Amino acid sequence: MGQPVPLKCLRRSAVWLLPVSTFLKFIVLTLATASAALAQSGDRAGEVQKEVVPRDQIPASPVLTPEQEAATFQLPPGFRAELVAAEPLVQSPVAFQFDGQGRLWVVEMTGYMRNAEGTDEIEPTGNIVILTDTDGDGRMDKRTVFLDRLVMPRSVMLVADGALVAEPPKVWFARDTNGDGKADEKTLVLSDYATQNDPSLGAKSNPEHASNNLMWALDNWVYSANHTQRYRWTGSPTNWLKDDTIFRGQWGLSQDDVGRLYHNSNSDPLRADLIPSAYLARNPNLRSPVGANYQIEKNLRTYPARVNPGVNRGYQPGQLTPEGRLATFTGACGPVVYRGDQFGPEFVGDAYLCEPTGNFVRRSLILNKGGVLSATNAYPGAEFLTSTDERFRPVYLNNGPDGALYIADFYRGLIQHRIYLTSYLREQLASRDLFQPVDRGRIWRIVKTDRAVARTDVLPAQPTTEQLLARLSHANGFWRDLAQRQLVERADPASIPELKRLTQASANPSARGRLHALWTLEGLGQLDLATLSTAIDDSDGAVRTAALRLLEPFLTGPQREAAANIVYRRAGFIPAEEQLQLYLTLGQVNTKTADAITRALLMNSAPDTLRLHAALSGLGGRELEFLDALIGDPDCNSTRPGHVQLLSDLARCVVNEGRPERVERLLELAVGKKSGDWQQLAILDGLIATLPPAPKKGQKATPVKTIALAAEPRAWSELKKQTEPTVQERVTRLDPLLVWDGKAGYDAPVAARPLTAEEQASFNRGKELYPVICGACHQPHGRGQEGLAPPLLDSEWALGSEGRMIRISLHGVRDALTVKGVTWNLAMPAFAPALSDEQLADLLTYIRREWGHTAEPVKTETVKAIRDQYADREDSWTEAELLKFK
Repeated sequence: MGQPVPLKCLRRSAVWLLPVSTFLKFIVLTLATASAALAQSGDRAGEVQKEVVPRDQIPASPVLTPEQEAATFQLPPGFRAELVAAEPLVQSPVAFQFDGQGRLWVVEMTGYMRNAEGTDEIEPTGNIVILTDTDGDGRMDKRTVFLDRLVMPRSVMLVADGALVAEPPKVWFARDTNGDGKADEKTLVLSDYATQNDPSLGAKSNPEHASNNLMWALDNWVYSANHTQRYRWTGSPTNWLKDDTIFRGQWGLSQDDVGRLYHNSNSDPLRADLIPSAYLARNPNLRSPVGANYQIEKNLRTYPARVNPGVNRGYQPGQLTPEGRLATFTGACGPVVYRGDQFGPEFVGDAYLCEPTGNFVRRSLILNKGGVLSATNAYPGAEFLTSTDERFRPVYLNNGPDGALYIADFYRGLIQHRIYLTSYLREQLASRDLFQPVDRGRIWRIVKTDRAVARTDVLPAQPTTEQLLARLSHANGFWRDLAQRQLVERADPASIPELKRLTQASANPSARGRLHALWTLEGLGQLDLATLSTAIDDSDGAVRTAALRLLEPFLTGPQREAAANIVYRRAGFIPAEEQLQLYLTLGQVNTKTADAITRALLMNSAPDTLRLHAALSGLGGRELEFLDALIGDPDCNSTRPGHVQLLSDLARCVVNEGRPERVERLLELAVGKKSGDWQQLAILDGLIATLPPAPKKGQKATPVKTIALAAEPRAWSELKKQTEPTVQERVTRLDPLLVWDGKAGYDAPVAARPLTAEEQASFNRGKELYPVICGACHQPHGRGQEGLAPPLLDSEWALGSEGRMIRISLHGVRDALTVKGVTWNLAMPAFAPALSDEQLADLLTYIRREWGHTAEPVKTETVKAIRDQYADREDSWTEAELLKFK
């Protein structure tokens, strides 16, 4: 299930978004008062918004009937678009989900941008409607309003005998108790969901960057896009277990058949979690691990069927092609992995995503190379579905019970939110009468014309346990997901024996069915070692991989030894396809035997970064011992691809641990190898990797975070004597890292001056603010997150010029920014309208004094002076601009 809101962000690539908290009432971009100026709040200071597509080359954009619109669609041969529903049956659809009866539950965000000022967004005009096909012809013909008077609803997830409905900042559980299809019971479940779009924020409410897409995943956790918590069923639809998770994407979320999560942001069309993100949080010494939020689609080129002058920043160079068509993604949303059975098996596992600003849907082929995913356009130089109708706005995709692919078409001219609307776009919209109407909306079905559509393959309203068990092995992932969820909710003891039987290949030929049976048992808390011991030898790699993962809870209880032995046994027969999970599980075993197996696997293969980090994620605090055993192993004498990085990453982790005695031992290991040997150089390179990069012009060098030793280590003295040039070059670079009393040229640093009582109070306030304002993106440990936000820990920006940090905090930063040698093409929003001078000073003081930092605190008066100096500034800063300031 994938869910965007029909919105397009103006920022480039992923955006530093904000954590889910009621405090986020303070964290949104500012708006002017509701006046004509409001519609240009997306303008940037000094920009020349010149039209690039001549008016005579822009076709008119009349409002089309559904039949006329369908005639504008272009699909690959063998595919057809069918109308499922249209106005007045449905309006402004932004999300939907089918139930087991084949009914369509649709989120109608009718309040969104009904005019250029967006003045009606606080009105309770939104609905959750149920659409029914009463005559079986494939087109919905009955509308029932399940829940109305909602303000900007954005998600629906069917659960138990009702639905979770997201209405910022709340999530409700609503249900119909008398069978009329209308909710007559509504219970508050969450009050901190999509808080960025809380209507109490008034003009500051921002629907483009708020939590969305509640989705029950294969692992029985409910995830969301743009959200840092996940939820787990506890037996009641109004009481969920909460757990922290990483930030995923902007609009929309999906999963594939084995439970990998897919997400995106407007200019970054497809990312995935190659491994469950919780693993990568295990080892604090492993900085910036690879595996979660991984960019799998790197080619951003797009191929619309019409000119696209109505793109918010279409005037900027590179946004449009010379022909006036959208050149790169700028409104990507709602990725969904096709898991149906109507297209045919060759399409299963492909990802589809919407680009409403370019009026098309992309199909991406997913290539899996040893667990590393990559995505490529299935139709080079073209798109899966395009339209010449400028009002065609695909914003949401989902798999249907008939195995087809379904599309929510917002069908409007204006989809840009007022917060970011530019004068250029406003003029474009006015010139083609695109502001109205706002009461349309369509749902489309995409089918393969040479294959049947199973429209009658539905379940009764109250299916039996036997019926659900049968659906657990259905060829269509929609039914497998539904069956798993309902079996977990039902918790019928009679289902347990059959579920265990269904995990066995002898009883169940469907590998996907066996996989879902395992996870259903997990959701019910009914897994046992006997079931997993059989599953771990399954003929299907995905089943074996899941069995390894599902063994992990048994590794901490009374059956620890038996569970570990199952893992050890499997390790001797491990195919490459499940090796990644084995590394992760061996880290949970955490025994000498497990570490020995890990070393053997690494040294007898050519591990890529994903596998290296999977292994290292489970070695927290044991990296030195692992390295010691590794280089003492005769099998480690010859290098293969990945082995140099392995030793370097282990050494880097030891330095990051920050214990001088362990760094000394690391040097002993290096000097114990032949001078210039690859192992020695790899260890030294690991130490060098912890040094800050050379500063850019105009930027002060970041102080080296030294390792303070009691005296000059013997191993260091020996290394300095070695004459091999490759060693000497590295020793010279490493010299600033190692310090001790009496070292030539070294003066013990003066301890950071204690904070005054006033500064300490500011630090304490900042410590309270940080988790809810910065923590979700930059992470509680300050190390940032790949594809989302750069590190603050030891950052030259955080610890350098306070003036630069204040400007970034006030106005945001955009485009390329280099942090610790890595370039981030992201955008950070402005906090000027949301936080006071004191709050910004408190946050920056905390950042500059936490995690061992010793930079000077920031004063409220300094923030105020810079705020006043740039009171009229609306644009965010660029790196080049910031480097001009001291």
